[in-house]
Amino acid sequence: MRTRTTLTRALATTAATLLLGAALASPAGAAASAAPAHRAPGEVVTTTLLDALDALPVTDEDRTGYVRTAFRHWIDADKDGCDTRREVIITEAIQAPAVGARCALTGGEWYSPYDAVTVTDAAGLDVDHMVPLAEAWDSGASSWSAAERQAYANDLDDDRSLIAVTAKSNRSKADKDPADWLPTNTGYRCTYLTDWTTVKTRWGLTVDQREADALHRLAADCTDEPITVTLAR
Repeated sequence: MRTRTTLTRALATTAATLLLGAALASPAGAAASAAPAHRAPGEVVTTTLLDALDALPVTDEDRTGYVRTAFRHWIDADKDGCDTRREVIITEAIQAPAVGARCALTGGEWYSPYDAVTVTDAAGLDVDHMVPLAEAWDSGASSWSAAERQAYANDLDDDRSLIAVTAKSNRSKADKDPADWLPTNTGYRCTYLTDWTTVKTRWGLTVDQREADALHRLAADCTDEPITVTLAR
């Protein structure tokens, strides 16, 4: 099972801040902090929220040919009996559930940041793709291989890609981008925008003009925090 802790993310943010400060100390370093013109899977990019937004390519979206089954999801990549969905639910528990045969979950407690709701039954949770599958298709994934789409749909290597939230909030969001949907928990919105931008950066996805305008407008009220992301493609 994957491991995700608040301490890990705090350390990553601290490291990103130090790296960003060093980068800005020289013109060459400042250029290196922006999203790269030539991407390489596994490359680690350190930037900021606003710079990452500026670097996202803007183009029209196209949903032609989309079907959800184009993204094979909820696989058991490590063969431990728990699929991707349950891996996320287990990792994000505030109080760990008991894990039974075939990864049946009982007990436990979760906090859904979309709507600031505490959940005490895993059955009340959905695992949301931060950037929905349909949105990913619209934004470039239609040209990916089946293996790349599977990797995207089961991305456990970056804890911003998938999130356990209430089924109600996930279904309210559906496949909408931030121009059309934001978490009702206003205190979480800047994190949401940052994570959305990070996932798009990680996977080399585009934004349409309306989405780009909304992201820039909303991000103006957020701290221009450092972002460190490992490129997936």
